[in-house]
Amino acid sequence: MPSLILSLARGAATSPFKRPGRPDAALPADRPTRPAGAAAPGPLAAYRRICGFSDSGALPVTYPHVLAFPLAMRLMTRRRFPLPVTGLVHTWIEITAHRTLHATDALELTVYAAELKPHRRGTEVTVVTEARLSGELVWESRSGYLSRHATRPGAPEPTAAAPAGESAALPAVTEWRLPADLGRRYGAASGDRNPIHLYPLTARLFGFPRAIAHGMWTVARCLAEAPQPHLIHTVRADFRAPVLLPGTVTYASDGTGFQLREGGGGGGGGGGRVHLSGTAAPRTER
Repeated sequence: MPSLILSLARGAATSPFKRPGRPDAALPADRPTRPAGAAAPGPLAAYRRICGFSDSGALPVTYPHVLAFPLAMRLMTRRRFPLPVTGLVHTWIEITAHRTLHATDALELTVYAAELKPHRRGTEVTVVTEARLSGELVWESRSGYLSRHATRPGAPEPTAAAPAGESAALPAVTEWRLPADLGRRYGAASGDRNPIHLYPLTARLFGFPRAIAHGMWTVARCLAEAPQPHLIHTVRADFRAPVLLPGTVTYASDGTGFQLREGGGGGGGGGGRVHLSGTAAPRTER
């Protein structure tokens, strides 16, 4: 935790001196790595509880991303990283789980920046996380992070494929009432204590009327609803609008696609702003 706090402090100190959007910007060659080790039981149990995963022995499919979060912060707060970490927005994530992982697996984690490209709202970087077990690649993710700034007209949108059901409302399944302290509880379990998730006052400093839920909590909570979360093979999720806390959201799914929509309207209809949309495909294990 002290190293993560130092990374956040370094990022806040260096962000004002970075100018995103430079055509000659280069990505750092750094690949921060965590030596092989199993997940700590206490934080993992807290993460399962806050996200709704059962204690089946399998590692939640999103958890390697959480384990690698300090590495990602170390990378993105380096002086050579071209985008300011302050205000960086997580816009999408793709996950591939090559096998079911377990809490006792000693995973080696590596994070690196793979691509920097213009976006119509600024500049987007792709950050890759890889998990290996005894040298074998067993899990990987790609995440888009957007640095918002003024751009020239005609700058492109991201080219990665959007999930099925993006524009069509999926069948509503249930509503979740989210408490005001959800961001603080998830931050304690995951280590991600970004101030936009903690208190109304700290969120207002970054332009939000009150604290917002972590995007990775919304993904994990939706995936925990799958009939067999440990068999999920691939995930694509797009973060479309912040979830204000406290609040009510509607979880919707057709078995493959999933959405988190603005809730509280009653009747389980298909209306409401979409906060999150995605797809998850299972793996057949022999």
